Formats: sequence, C-alpha cells, structure tokens
Amino acid sequence: MHRASDWVAEYVRDPRRYPVLSRARPGELLGRLPASPPELGEPLHRLLDDFEELVVPGITHWNHPRFFAYFAITGSAPGILAELLCAALNVNAMLWRTSPAATELEEVATSWVREAIGLPPGFFGLITDTASSSTLFALAAARERESGGATRRAGVSPGLRIYLSVEAHSSVEKAAVILGIGGQNCVRIPVDAEFRMRPSALGEAIARDRAAGLRPLAVVGTVGTTSTTSIDPIGELADIAATEGLWLHIDAAYGGAAAIVPQMRWVLDGCDRADSLVVNPHKWLFTPVDCSVLLIRHPDWLRAATSLSPHYLTTAEDGAAVNLMDYGYPLGRRFRALKLWFTLRALGLAGARAAITNHIEWAQELRRRLEANPEWEILAPSPFSTVVFRFRGSDEDNAAIEETINQSGEAFISHTSVEGRYALRVAIGNLRTTFDDVMAVYQLLCAATKKRYQTPRPTVESPSEAALS
Repeated sequence: MHRASDWVAEYVRDPRRYPVLSRARPGELLGRLPASPPELGEPLHRLLDDFEELVVPGITHWNHPRFFAYFAITGSAPGILAELLCAALNVNAMLWRTSPAATELEEVATSWVREAIGLPPGFFGLITDTASSSTLFALAAARERESGGATRRAGVSPGLRIYLSVEAHSSVEKAAVILGIGGQNCVRIPVDAEFRMRPSALGEAIARDRAAGLRPLAVVGTVGTTSTTSIDPIGELADIAATEGLWLHIDAAYGGAAAIVPQMRWVLDGCDRADSLVVNPHKWLFTPVDCSVLLIRHPDWLRAATSLSPHYLTTAEDGAAVNLMDYGYPLGRRFRALKLWFTLRALGLAGARAAITNHIEWAQELRRRLEANPEWEILAPSPFSTVVFRFRGSDEDNAAIEETINQSGEAFISHTSVEGRYALRVAIGNLRTTFDDVMAVYQLLCAATKKRYQTPRPTVESPSEAALS
C-alpha cells in the first residue's frame, strides 16, 4: 500500500515523464501475459513490478497536461484520495440502509453541482457512470411519462420520435436503440451557420410526424456538442417542447461545467425549463472518471420506468429514505459521491472557476494565433475551451499532421468531421495544463506542417474566402 501510494503521488506530481499517447502496438500486452490464471497466488510486490513494467507502457495518459484530445479530463488529487477510500470501504449503495452516508452524500453533492451551475431547486440529482447512461435514464423516464405507465407493463409501442440536431452526440441514438425506440426514430434536425439546432426546422419535423400518425416523445438539446462545442438555442427549444408536450433533455456533459463561472452562466439560458439535464464532473470539474450527474425534474417517472424491488430488498426505511437502486437499471452502485464531494471541497468553487476561466482564455489565445497564421483556418466558434480548425490542405495532410503530433509523445490531439472536411481539435481541460502547454501544442502544429512541407507552398483559399473574393 505504501509503495502504491508513493507511485501515485509521484505520478500525479509529474506525469510529463511519459509520452501522452501510448506507443504500444495492438496485441503487445496480450503476447506478454499468460493465457491462463495462476494456480498459486503471487506476492503483491510482484504485481506492482508487472504493473510498472507491463501495464504503464500501454497507458495513454489522460492525466497528462498535454492531453488535448476528445474532452480532456483530470484525475485530481482529492478525487484520487477518495477513490482509494471508496475501494477500501467497498460500498454498494443500492439501498439507503446498505450505506446511509453514500446515499445522502450523493444527494448533497448533486445538489451542490446544481446550485453551482445556476439551476433552481426542484431537480433530483443522481450520479451515474457516464452521460450515455444519464441520457438513457432520462429518455426512459420520458417514454414512461408519454405512455402513462403502460410501457412498463406492456412493452414498447411503435412510432415514438426523438428530435436532436445533426451535431448531437451518438449516445442519444444508442439510448433509443437500447430502449426499443429504434435508431431510425431519432430525427436529426439541421443546424445554422454556428452548428446550433434550428428551432423552425424542429417545429416543422414535429408537425410532419404528427400528420403521419407518429408520436413525438422528446427533444434533446446540447450545450457543447462533441465536434464543434456548439450551443443549441435552449430557450426556443423549451418553448416548442412545452407547446408540444414533449420531454426536454439537455446534454450539457461538457459545457454545463462552464456555468459555474458567472460570466459563462449564459450557456445554460433556458435550461431551468428542462425536464432533465446531464453534466459530467469527470469532464471539466476535475473529478476522476467516472462521474456523471443527471438532474431530473420528474424523478417519479424515472422510478416508474426502472424500479423493481423484490421482497429481499424491502426495508423498514422504504418511503422514508431514497433507495438509489430505484433510479436507473444498475442494482449495485459505487460510492461515486465521495470523490465529487472531496473534489468540490478541496478546490472550492473559486478554484474551479479560476481553472475553467484559464482554460477558456488559453483556448481563445490559441484560436487567435491560428487565425493569424495563413496556414490554418478555424472551422467553428469556440465558446468554451475547445478549438476546431484545419490546415489549408487536403484531408490526408491534416490526418498526417495529427499523426505526427500524436506519435511524438509530446501532445495528444484528436479529429472530427466538420461539413465533410477533416478537422483537428484541441480541447483544454486538465487541471495541470499550463499556458505554456497550450503554446507548445501550437508550436507542434506549426512544426508538423514544416516537416511535411519542406518547401514553400501556395496558400489554399478556404471556400468562404473564395466566395468573398
């Protein structure tokens, strides 16, 4: 235990010693491990030896300050400490009585998150593993409400429709598949020039479906889409959902955390009218993965959709206390609230706000430098801490630049597709990232283009510039 904790402390102190992206090849670890389990037990020090020799080289270091891919996350010191204590306690928080503190601390921690991002009282908070599960649970509640409880008894009836933008996360469609609604009943709504769902197109799609005898169920808006970090016009979506009697779910898994900064509170405008909202503290509130917070205004519909209590799980406290197993499909539940509570207390809202503010400002500076360099073009607005851009060349050029940076071990960036073009993304979000790290990735981008093009090349105009000229 002392050796492991010393290793963790040293790792957290300086993860820069490792390449960000693992250099392991497919099957490399498989080839070094025995195919069958050992007959006799082994001493723990040997396991730690193998951890350092075999496992660590195969790790892509999400805790590295220059992890800029996807949405950067942080395993913060208070969160890591809480995970150790959780493992030692080995709590299953399915019922209130199986660990009262785990249940009640979850109520407190989720309420803190709700208040911190500026949502009013009236939302029930639940911690899940990821936003995918949170969205699944929210849509299960929506389906149960729409059927008046009939779905629970008789199963799914056809014709339900879910509306989301073309930029929305794939987890919404995956939830529809799992719930039996069907992926083809996820209606992708066009977006405007800033990649936001068009309310007029949403209204037209709902009208068409009603005329065809289909059953509109829910609207899913996004605050911080995965590819472009766009923000849907939630207030207008809320107006339509209210008029049509539809459930409004908000995916604020990434962007919702920004609302703890007073100057960024606007990103959740209209979200107080949502039926449910998800924000992931493991994305931008510096809590170790996994920790997603679902805030739901109608928890009774979620309970109606997912609860099932056999006699052996009934307790004297039923009705007087919350049993978390009733809200979602897992029976067993980890004590995730402890790491969220530790992290919020250790940083304080002031500390979290300072970090998020820095990330946003550094992203804007990176954007300014890319805009000033004729080799690059910006492809999307940057309301948060993510910059989406591309080299003025072919898709193959951009893919090669990405690979050059990632294989260097100095930084890790990711890609997406924006209007059919290969785009690069730099997402700033790690608590240990500095401004120098952000400037270093800019230098790596410029160096990668010079390495690919040793001689001067003509600047390729973007479509927008060509149209203007």
